[in-house]
Amino acid sequence: MSRYFVAPEDRSRHTIFPGVEIQTAAGVQMMLSLVEIAPGAVVEAHSHPHEQVGMMIAGRAHFFIGDEDRILTKGDMYRIPGGVTHRVAGLDESATALDIFHPVRQDYL
Repeated sequence: MSRYFVAPEDRSRHTIFPGVEIQTAAGVQMMLSLVEIAPGAVVEAHSHPHEQVGMMIAGRAHFFIGDEDRILTKGDMYRIPGGVTHRVAGLDESATALDIFHPVRQDYL
């Protein structure tokens, strides 16, 4: 395992909800998460103390953050302050998002 490069076999992998798979790499204070959302899959409403920012890199998904919602597509960015309830619903195609968390989510290591 490299100290600086994260090969696919070195990534932490989790199914966080049915049809929602993540791969992560963490530093000391932040974490990168690649999220694959199957068509129709749902990231159930939840909150966490971690600050989260992200970007859609493929497909489309319906994001519900606090009291706002939007359908996001490739290139769209979002920010979720710690403690804010959010949910994501996959639409009719697969979607991929890239998330950054601060601090590191120990449950995703």
